[in-house]
Amino acid sequence: MPTAIARERDAEPINQFSVFLPNRLGRLHEVTRRLAEQEVHILALTVLDTTDSTILRFVVDDPDRARELLAEHAFPFSETQVLAVEVEGEGRLKDVLYALLEAELNIHYVYPFLTRPGGKSGLVINIEDQEVAEQSLRQHQFRVLYQPDLSR
Repeated sequence: MPTAIARERDAEPINQFSVFLPNRLGRLHEVTRRLAEQEVHILALTVLDTTDSTILRFVVDDPDRARELLAEHAFPFSETQVLAVEVEGEGRLKDVLYALLEAELNIHYVYPFLTRPGGKSGLVINIEDQEVAEQSLRQHQFRVLYQPDLSR
């Protein structure tokens, strides 16, 4: 495999937190408040709402501290490694999707960053084969992000 597209060996992957909440008034605020009080910044966020429960998925700048806080306050959660890619310029979303289509990969879900150090746009992608996705995105000249790219 050419060095230009090989995954950086020491690069720390991005972990997404999925927090499971009852669908009750104020629960989303409580989670975000607890993180903000400890200066853990939510950089990307999506909420899946159902009748009885909510799944809050997010990426933060300090995953170790987020993990501690979620456990300390008894929020049920899980972690999943996700792919993040920088998307600069109009029309680049279609190019990201084309790179993944060309690699014949199924996308489970996608959501945008709210903010990122450096102010550039980006996407969080949950996909069936992260290594193949990274290779394809790099071949198409996209910058794949790792946790150090997000930490403050």
